[in-house]
Amino acid sequence: MLGWALGFFIIALIAGVLGFGGIAGAAAGIAKILFFIFLVLLIISLVVGAFRGRAPKV
Repeated sequence: MLGWALGFFIIALIAGVLGFGGIAGAAAGIAKILFFIFLVLLIISLVVGAFRGRAPKV
């Protein structure tokens, strides 16, 4: 999912450079949403891993 967020971020940068404001804004919004979903899932998995007694795999 982080790959998707990075992909939409790159699309937003390219669209912003080329002057496509609406597309850049939409792609940046999607990238932001996916990033926060990824962050929440990471925190949940770390908490669940801590309660199971295993060290998080880095």
